[in-house]
Amino acid sequence: MRYFFHIGYNGHTYSGWQRQPKVNSVQEVIEDKLSQIFKTPLTINGCGRTDLGVHASQFFFHADIEQEWDFDLVFRLNKVLPHNIAIFDIIPLAGKPHARFDAVQRQYDYYIHTYKNPFLSQLSSYYEFDKLDLTEMKKATALLAQYKDYRAFCTTPDKNEHTICNVMEANLYTAANGDHIRFHIASNRFLGKMIRIITGKLLKIGTGNMSVDEFENLLITKETPALLEIAHPTGLYLSKVTYPYLNLPPRTEFAGLQQKDWVEV
Repeated sequence: MRYFFHIGYNGHTYSGWQRQPKVNSVQEVIEDKLSQIFKTPLTINGCGRTDLGVHASQFFFHADIEQEWDFDLVFRLNKVLPHNIAIFDIIPLAGKPHARFDAVQRQYDYYIHTYKNPFLSQLSSYYEFDKLDLTEMKKATALLAQYKDYRAFCTTPDKNEHTICNVMEANLYTAANGDHIRFHIASNRFLGKMIRIITGKLLKIGTGNMSVDEFENLLITKETPALLEIAHPTGLYLSKVTYPYLNLPPRTEFAGLQQKDWVEV
């Protein structure tokens, strides 16, 4: 039987989702605990590959488990997993659905705070700016859904079969008198570090070091700039994953600011 696991994790202490040699990954931790519980090696397949330090308030992976069990697997897994990984639901699905390839939309949120805050240091990216021009940043954000080719916003575009992304929505939000900012984007797929590159450009626009026309020119020419200026990983969250057969609301939110506090720029 194939099972989809609905989870969330704080990625601050991990080198990303994917298992890699000699580093601590979310996948490795979960595989090891699942294998211990079922006393047999188990491999899991995630819905994406979050980078070092990136979080997921909603994430799915699938696993094929032949053994039946007569205990609460959600409870048992949560007991043995570290505090920064949580299992929310386990969903049996017929056939061979794939956590990564079947996803039709992924949503990400990038959080920024503009003053030093020890309680946000692991959850949101700190950029010390006196004032950002949110109006200009909003203009650039509004352009994203109008273009399809994101070659200029990828670290290694030639490694992809193509660089077309169907960006369905992109919005900019602010809270707490403008010293907290949230960039939200949804697409059918994303390229390597694409969101952090876009965020870096938006911050450059907000500080007056780049114009909206220059930003749009990257989308038009598809030319990768010499300097990508990738935003910090800390503020980035995979926040929702949608499938044709599965559309669950996230079970957790960013704890620093409640959703109701955000207003669109």
